[in-house]
Amino acid sequence: MADQRADVEWRQGGIPVSRQFDDPYFSVDDGQAETEHVFLAGNGLPGRFGGLFRIGELGFGTGLNCLVTLRAWEAAGRPGAVMFTSFEAFPMVAEDMGRALGAFPALDGASFVAVLARPGPWEVVPGFRVEVVRGDVRETLPLWGGRVEAWYLDGFAPAKNPEMWGEDVLWEVVAHLEPGGTLATFTAAGHVRRALAAAGLEVERVAGYGRKRHMTVARKSP
Repeated sequence: MADQRADVEWRQGGIPVSRQFDDPYFSVDDGQAETEHVFLAGNGLPGRFGGLFRIGELGFGTGLNCLVTLRAWEAAGRPGAVMFTSFEAFPMVAEDMGRALGAFPALDGASFVAVLARPGPWEVVPGFRVEVVRGDVRETLPLWGGRVEAWYLDGFAPAKNPEMWGEDVLWEVVAHLEPGGTLATFTAAGHVRRALAAAGLEVERVAGYGRKRHMTVARKSP
């Protein structure tokens, strides 16, 4: 698959929106708080950090989830390392990523983007490694040899990007999740929850962030 780039426009006071999917990259209310609620709290982080902790993500986007995770890991001060692997079909150019993350000055996105502007994979800070697997996740995830302790499912909404939320992809996600591992996503779409349950996860609908009443968390039996 030829490398493609994100086509971004800026709406509602600087919110990045994908022209490919007509969907914002993060909450119009507070993207950082959304990440902390959905993906960190949804996966029991930072409390589970320690040793080598591996995170998988569908949809790298602006890099906000990765950056918030990095800052949470640093603040936790636990020994060990993090390996953050994200799958992205339409990577953002560094200029757009920097503009998007500039909305969260406390996160120091400039240093993060400067690292990611170089060829990857990257060790953003000692002990925190990042790789972005480019291409259609339906093709790249089945070929990936890794496994993770936690998944962030953050592609564009299922109604906007149905291919990424198909049963085949979700089954691959579960296959690459370690026993006892967890998953979190902003969506509470019934077909997503049913597919995750059919793949063997214990699935729960919980309170979402901001305008989203519900979200989904799941766990794989030990």
